[in-house]
Amino acid sequence: MDVNKEILKLDWEREPKGLYAPIAYTLAAGGKRVRPQLAMIGSQLFGGKDEEVLPAALALEVFHNFTLLHDDVMDKAEVRRGRPTVHIQWNENTAILSGDQMMIEAYTLLSQVPERALARVLQLFNKMATEICEGQQYDVDFEQKSDVTIEEYLMMIRLKTSVLLANALQIGAYIAGASEEEQQAVYQFGINIGLAFQIQDDILDVWGDPKTFGKAVGGDIACNKKTFVYLEAMRRSGERAPQNASVFGDPAEEKGERLEAREELEDWYNQVLDDNKEKIARVKEIFEQLGVREACEQVVRDYTQRALDILETLPQNEASEELRKLAEKLLVRRV
Repeated sequence: MDVNKEILKLDWEREPKGLYAPIAYTLAAGGKRVRPQLAMIGSQLFGGKDEEVLPAALALEVFHNFTLLHDDVMDKAEVRRGRPTVHIQWNENTAILSGDQMMIEAYTLLSQVPERALARVLQLFNKMATEICEGQQYDVDFEQKSDVTIEEYLMMIRLKTSVLLANALQIGAYIAGASEEEQQAVYQFGINIGLAFQIQDDILDVWGDPKTFGKAVGGDIACNKKTFVYLEAMRRSGERAPQNASVFGDPAEEKGERLEAREELEDWYNQVLDDNKEKIARVKEIFEQLGVREACEQVVRDYTQRALDILETLPQNEASEELRKLAEKLLVRRV
């Protein structure tokens, strides 16, 4: 079953157009459709029927896009998937209201899963939705917090990004009749893939190609977001000699130069500017000076490998091969 075709079949030709046209605009923009694919694959992995999991798959995609509408308002993002964001194409009030309606539509779709599975699926979905909101709040809080740790950031992206992927897999597996142990295995696969995906996204925000990335490069730097890339730079600037970043002079000078890099980063991240070109360019130079890109790419590989190791414990069939391909595809997204 082609889940993308099913998404595009959803009918948004309703009144008032000001409410539903932005929803159609958002879903027609495409995207990777990773979440609904994971729900379908999670079911197929355990011999489930596509038609039984499809409503949940559609609900997950609509819900995901609802969060993007609100995220773009909060982040003041101007581009999404290569097109103006809804609050730019229309206005902020429209983005908020259409996003609210998308959340309602997600639950309407979810209510169509088989009755035998509905209570548990709603429980999983609601827990996921709460965790995503918690992750978003941590993300907002971290903008004002000067001492965010890498561990705190990983906790935040686990909530904001990973749980949606993990729950898509678990919901699909549950509807198909998988055991609790099997559900937890696919859930952990999703968590690790989600962490790899978000850290790769952080890398792409600095070094990506705007044509393929789908949004403006450097947006996180401009907004002073403490991404994994930034936090790794701060960690490395506080150390004397990270193994793969010996780009400074002799050891006597190295510590001082690293502290200077740290201070300059902190200074840039305390500024809100109208024109961020110089800021983005200089921060990128500091990241490269500290060897941050290579370190972050290794972390992406590590989380991806953890996911692939979990995959080896699951049934080996066409669905598991699809998960393997998906993991590898996420890993090789180009910068």
